[in-house]
Amino acid sequence: MLNFLPGPVLYIISSLLLVINTTIWAGLISIGGLIKLLLPFTAGRNFLTKIMNKFMWSWATCNGGILFLLADIEWDIEGLEKLDKHGWYLLISNHLSGLDIAVQTYVLRNHIPMLKFFLKRELLYVPLLGLGCWALDMPFMSRTSPAKLKKNPKLKGKDLASTRRACEKFKTMPTSIINYVEGSRFTEEKRIRQDSPYRYLLRPKAGGIAFTLSAMGEQFTNLLNVTLVYPEAESDPLSEVMHGKIKKITVKVEVLPVPEVDNKRYFSEAQYRVEFQRWLNQLWEEKDEQIHQVMLKNGVAKEDRP
Repeated sequence: MLNFLPGPVLYIISSLLLVINTTIWAGLISIGGLIKLLLPFTAGRNFLTKIMNKFMWSWATCNGGILFLLADIEWDIEGLEKLDKHGWYLLISNHLSGLDIAVQTYVLRNHIPMLKFFLKRELLYVPLLGLGCWALDMPFMSRTSPAKLKKNPKLKGKDLASTRRACEKFKTMPTSIINYVEGSRFTEEKRIRQDSPYRYLLRPKAGGIAFTLSAMGEQFTNLLNVTLVYPEAESDPLSEVMHGKIKKITVKVEVLPVPEVDNKRYFSEAQYRVEFQRWLNQLWEEKDEQIHQVMLKNGVAKEDRP
C-alpha cells in the first residue's frame, strides 16, 4: 500500500495508473471492435463480445487493485448473495462521482453480467469511444426532440421501437443495464437548487427508467436498487480517493421485482406518470434513510432538513 505517501504524490501516481489501466483495456476493446466490425458471422461477433466483456472485467478488477494500492479501502458490501451472473438486471443507483462506475463495476463484476449503459446514438460516431461501446454491445438509443414531434406527430413511438430493435440481442445474452435516475451527480448546491426533500440525494427522474422498462422490461429478471456511500468524502469522492483520503466505501444492493410499465399509458396519461413517479420517490425516501443510517454509524450524519 502507498497510503503513507503525501496526498499530492498519491494523486499523481493514481492518475498515471488509472490512465494506463484505461488506455490498455480500452485499446484492446477498440481493436476487438474493429475485428468484430469486419466479421460477417453472428457467432463470431458474439464470441468476440464475450472477449470484450472479459477485457471490461479486467479493467474493473485492475481499478479495484489500484484502490487497494492507494488507500487499502475497507469495503462494506451487502446484498450480493442473491445475484446471478447469468441473470438480466436493470440497476438504478444514486450518483455521487466519477468514481461510482469504477466502484460498481468492481463490486458487481463477479455477480452479474458486466454493466451496460444506454447511450445517445450520436456517441456511436465519436472515434474510438463509439467503436469501443459498440464492441461491448452497449445499447444506443435515439431521442426525438419535442419540437420535431410537434412538427411531425408520426414520429411518436419510433424512438421506443428503434430502441427495442437494438435490445433484441439481449434476449439470449444475460445483461445488466444501469440507470442513474437522478440524471446528475449529487452536490449540495444542486440539492438546494432543486429544493430536494432528501438529505443525501437529488430528486429522481422517472422518464429514463420508464423508457428502459418500456423498451425491454420483459427481459429483466429483477430490478437492483444500489446505494453508494462514501462516508468520509467531503467533496468529490474521486479526487479524495486519488489523494488517499477515503478509507471506506459502502455498497448496498437490494433485489426487487421489476415494475410493470404500460408504455402507451405512461406516455399518454399524466396520472399514470404521477403514480410511477410516486413509486420511485418512495424508493428514494428509503434510500435517503439508508444512507443516513450509514452516516450515523460512521459519525458523519447530517441533521434533518426541511
